[in-house]
Amino acid sequence: MLSTTSKAFFTAFIAFISAEVVSGAAQLLIADLFLQLQLAPATITACSGSLNPPNGCVTIPVVSDECTNFTGGLSFLNKEVSNVQVPDGFVCSFYEDFGCLGSQNAHNVVVLTGGNWDMASVPGIASTQDFNDLTSSFSCSPV
Repeated sequence: MLSTTSKAFFTAFIAFISAEVVSGAAQLLIADLFLQLQLAPATITACSGSLNPPNGCVTIPVVSDECTNFTGGLSFLNKEVSNVQVPDGFVCSFYEDFGCLGSQNAHNVVVLTGGNWDMASVPGIASTQDFNDLTSSFSCSPV
């Protein structure tokens, strides 16, 4: 037979272990959700019209350092992109030619960081540049 002190200790011990198990499960759940958020693919939104309200927009997964051409299912955007939304934490280059060909010191490419952009007025190599309806390909990289 357990003494009153032993029973109290045993009860406290079980409560402590239960709390640790629940706490550990909660920590695992939080860690799993955090991992899912980290692994969720970044996306870019490209629109032949406006971003807000969305008009002619498509969401495209970002594959880091890979060139995406506006061909095939994306051909409706070729030389038609008017607005883009670049994901935070990324820098994306938009090219006038397929294959992400161009020099970052030329007028045939613009480099944009995270945010919403009207392609009619984007930062160019020397000043603001009109890149509306010029994009044929893009590539993004994490900052």
